[in-house]
Amino acid sequence: MAVDENRRPIGQRSRSWAKWLTAALVKSGVTPNFISFTSIVFAALAGACLYASGVSAGGDRVLLLLGGALFCQLRLLANMMDGMVAVEAGKGGPDGPIWNELPDRFADIFILVGAGYGVAASGMFDATLGWAAAVAAVMTAYVREVGKTAGAPADFSGPMAKPHRMFWMTVFALVSVFDPQIGPTAARILDWAQFSAVGKGVFIAFALWLILLGSIVTTLNRTARTLRFLNKS
Repeated sequence: MAVDENRRPIGQRSRSWAKWLTAALVKSGVTPNFISFTSIVFAALAGACLYASGVSAGGDRVLLLLGGALFCQLRLLANMMDGMVAVEAGKGGPDGPIWNELPDRFADIFILVGAGYGVAASGMFDATLGWAAAVAAVMTAYVREVGKTAGAPADFSGPMAKPHRMFWMTVFALVSVFDPQIGPTAARILDWAQFSAVGKGVFIAFALWLILLGSIVTTLNRTARTLRFLNKS
């Protein structure tokens, strides 16, 4: 759970449903640390669904992709709720910053690596793509925390911050329901025979490339912003 100076700006916190859910969680006695831990569980389930979608077909594959999208969003919900229970409800503890940051790093790895192995199983790319996207995602947070340690404000800017990563993984998991039909068409347009044979891994692969490149840009942007701030101080 986050503290005030390290809170990502999230507009959903002010919504009535978010306040109701916060009150319900506080009343249930659930701790912010436990909510943070559930984000890892949701992420692991998302990664497992995305991997299994690469080795499945038909209705099973559709359900797995829908599950992957759902668990990506539940991961984000847990990330928001831990901070609201900790800060708004005053339930945070001295170990809160550890539970706020560490589970997020595991969550990114589980989702992106799972998606990478799913793409590899479908024959599109090597699983290295998922690992590369995960490393790049973790680096965005690493740069932010290094900057904070040096005295700069926490930088949650994009273009590929955590909410953006989960948005694109969710979108492309849903779109992937249709890519066995779209893939062969793309193959004919691009004259790429591999798409014709596989098809079903194309949109998840595209999401991983988008997250990889976007995370690299985000890391560079945050580094530049932090250096400018520190050099002006």
